[in-house]
Amino acid sequence: METAGLKEKSALPLDEKDIRILRLLQQNAKMTVREIAAAVHLSTTPVHERIKRMEEDGIILQYAALVNHARVNKGLMVIVYISLKEHNKKSGARFIKTIHELPEVIECYNISGEFDFMLKVVAESMDAYYDFHVNKLGQLENIGHMQSTFVMGVVKQTHLLV
Repeated sequence: METAGLKEKSALPLDEKDIRILRLLQQNAKMTVREIAAAVHLSTTPVHERIKRMEEDGIILQYAALVNHARVNKGLMVIVYISLKEHNKKSGARFIKTIHELPEVIECYNISGEFDFMLKVVAESMDAYYDFHVNKLGQLENIGHMQSTFVMGVVKQTHLLV
């Protein structure tokens, strides 16, 4: 499921059982309903119904495998800050569409402050990033300024929200 472009919606009420189910799924999305039910002290039917409801309500967006970047030859991580030259709906939409087409960009945020966007980019090497920077990002027509910050080490990285 695509999460980009989703508008912020109001929080939905979750009880303690829902939160415990979410924590378990965030830690291991391969857990069976039976395993989750045993851990939260419910039968399988209510657990299944709660998970289904959270999926339908957009609380659970998708199930994914977390991949070690270095083990798949994507060990270089770069945070790229971008300012656009033009700030109108059409040029912004064109930039966003292009970013969706670049597999090197694994996250993109529309931010406030000096820059308009923050990208999280992964590459095989400095040479590969240079090629991406010059031949892909550098060719986009609406970019006014770019700043690359190279990640030297990950101090904390989590996907756990509750």
